[in-house]
Amino acid sequence: MFFVDTLEFEGLGNRSYLAGGRRAAVVVDPPRDVDQVIALAARRGVRIVCVAETHVHNDYVTGGLELARLTGARYLVPAGAQVSFPRTPVADGDMSEVDEDLVLRAIATPGHTPHHTSYVLEEQGRAVAAFTGGSLLIGSVGRPDLVDPRLTEQLARAQHASVHRLAETLDDEVPVLPTHGFGSFCSSSQAEGDASTIGQERAGNDAFTLDVDDFVKQVLAGLENVPAYYTHMGPANAAGPAPVDLTPPEPADAAQIAERLAAGEWVVDLRNRVAFADGHVAGSFNFEGTGKLATYLAWLIPWGKPVTLLGDTPAQIADAQRELTRVGIDRPAAAATGDPAAWVREGEQLASFPRANFADLADLADAHERGEDVVVLDVRRDSERANGFIKGSVHIPLHELHGRVGEVPDGTVWVHCAGGMRAAIAASLLDATGRQVIAIDDGFEAAADAGLSLTRP
Repeated sequence: MFFVDTLEFEGLGNRSYLAGGRRAAVVVDPPRDVDQVIALAARRGVRIVCVAETHVHNDYVTGGLELARLTGARYLVPAGAQVSFPRTPVADGDMSEVDEDLVLRAIATPGHTPHHTSYVLEEQGRAVAAFTGGSLLIGSVGRPDLVDPRLTEQLARAQHASVHRLAETLDDEVPVLPTHGFGSFCSSSQAEGDASTIGQERAGNDAFTLDVDDFVKQVLAGLENVPAYYTHMGPANAAGPAPVDLTPPEPADAAQIAERLAAGEWVVDLRNRVAFADGHVAGSFNFEGTGKLATYLAWLIPWGKPVTLLGDTPAQIADAQRELTRVGIDRPAAAATGDPAAWVREGEQLASFPRANFADLADLADAHERGEDVVVLDVRRDSERANGFIKGSVHIPLHELHGRVGEVPDGTVWVHCAGGMRAAIAASLLDATGRQVIAIDDGFEAAADAGLSLTRP
């Protein structure tokens, strides 16, 4: 009997898989921190004999090369991928033995990248699972614009053909097991559900229900902003990522924290946004450890800038450190935990700012008419704002805010997003520059309920 175990990485919106039989297994699209994969295989009592990449990833650093080195497994990489390390090149139709009566068959599925390859696990010649990477996703497909803008439309058309090929090749009951689509910006749209099959996708995925021209038009129109750090992921993966070092960072005291801030380094507070607003080191930024830490920190930070982490506990620091390695932020410069009062020097005070909801903002709706300087700042993405926004609000997407703080008009800034997490990040960025800020910690659907006037572009 075969098994398939899923490793889920909510912060990046991705999944990896360990699949095999009684004695041996394959790992598909492994994370950078491979220790957890090795531990899972040990619990299963199987040897990892293959590590398979569906493509050279653009949204995270792979652990595939290191995992293959540690386990002695064959490292399966699509033959068309330009990489700088030894591997087993895989072409369409290639078969790799995993265990007795269990093989992995490669199917070329270009679209997300030109070399993208899906893998079908077959037991005694029968397909039992399809690892579709960034090709066929749950209710969607992988985006085609991450390789080269000149190739985007061509790859979108290839994506349509590839998913149709999968459906023609596989029975309806075969599970679809993608890498992307659970919050990853590598997806052209987000998954609606947790599991699917070829048959379910054939019935409801736009890649099947639309003809190729309408599909391409829809995909291209719906593409979101590309996180800035993606620029660094592909080259890192093609070169062959180094092993990670997850040993604890150097401890930082109040004087060191102040010195790092004065040097222009980033000090990142991982605590929840309520605690941060109540009291934090002036100049520090709030990226909640339980939010999409890696995605947004890697997106906003100038690449290579040293990072000091502040958190409630060493475990919180360790979790953040692990997640950040997945996007190439390998070693925090330092870290501090415990009572935030100990993070500032004697005689200094923690900074703070108010939190509010949309009802509080509605109470001030006519403040501007009374001569008060109130600025409503919307930090959602363009696609979110297109569905409606507060009349008179200023729009600067969060990922652009650090470089556009000077464009925020004078006055007290009421900053909001769709739910509160990104507003907290934005509020901390503004607070660090000395602006008077109020973070709206509320769902955007509450804006209309509060009586605020909404409009569309």
